[in-house]
Amino acid sequence: MMRFSTLLKHPAGWMTGSDADSAVVLTSRIRLARNISGAPFPGWSRKIDRIQLMTSLREKVEALPEMKNAFSHELSDLTSVQKQVLVERHLISREQAARGSGSATVVNRNQTLSIMINEEDHLRLQSIRSGLHLKEAYDLISKVDGQLEKSVSFAFDQELGYLTACPTNLGTGLRASAMLHLPGLVISENINEVMNGIAKLGLAVRGIFGEGTESLGHLFQISNQSTLGESEQEIIERLDRVIRKVHHQELNARQKLLEDSPQALADKVSRSYGILSHAYLIDSKEALNHISLIRLASDMGFFPKKTIELCDELIMEIEPAHLQHSTDSKLSASQRDTIRAEIIRSRLQSIQSPDISLIKQYL
Repeated sequence: MMRFSTLLKHPAGWMTGSDADSAVVLTSRIRLARNISGAPFPGWSRKIDRIQLMTSLREKVEALPEMKNAFSHELSDLTSVQKQVLVERHLISREQAARGSGSATVVNRNQTLSIMINEEDHLRLQSIRSGLHLKEAYDLISKVDGQLEKSVSFAFDQELGYLTACPTNLGTGLRASAMLHLPGLVISENINEVMNGIAKLGLAVRGIFGEGTESLGHLFQISNQSTLGESEQEIIERLDRVIRKVHHQELNARQKLLEDSPQALADKVSRSYGILSHAYLIDSKEALNHISLIRLASDMGFFPKKTIELCDELIMEIEPAHLQHSTDSKLSASQRDTIRAEIIRSRLQSIQSPDISLIKQYL
């Protein structure tokens, strides 16, 4: 089995902007909620029953071909910092991180597949891909779902579909989502109009860590809200169409910024580069917003394209739990701000100041 330290040393490709099409759509994620027939949902079961079911399910999950040499741990065996690191990497949910005995997680070696045991449901199967690849993510999760269904009996009703702890997951139990970087729409003040349009289509817009979280670094999650009455293919195809439209709107917004306000855009990018290159104290929110502008500028030609990968790595590295784990100590907010600034200054030494010659043709 993979150790926690190994998991951290080898971030997945989807975490580092390695996909050629991830400038706007960072990731695609498919999650399936499943429960065992005849067993009470985790929130209503006794501790001893949760532990017994977890042990049984964990063996079956670890036996999957896709989970060879995987990372597998009970949540009670992880420290609070380790659990928060997994949340920051989107490998477990905030809800599961709050659980202890009777809950476990299994993650494959390249971190594209993770299975939460006894979160809100008995099983939460999750597949993540870089860029807009919802179908590929679903193909993997569907394969794993089929393999597990051969060894366990899932709670299923002919009218309601798969039975889940939360009624909004009834039906397919599928939640499809994509993480988008939308600084163009935010800066041009068109983001609310776009988000309202998405909501009217029955889709949800959330922050970087899902429901109830703030959008930081101009990052937004867009997902389906209901799973009842639609097939998996219909849900994925509808979301894919909306994501492609938002992607197109973001690219148009970026081009319009360049054409209408080239100096203002160059000023924003240069200021962000200057602050990140010279700051000695910086909190998460400010850092993410400035990194977002560097990421935008990288896609628009102010920096080499590979700078996008650097930005995505930094987004992960400067999160509070990652900072605490890297220093192996409990850090105060001011200590985190100091170390965060030091890491960013060090990493930005590898890139030159922004090339603003691009804006001359628009002046």
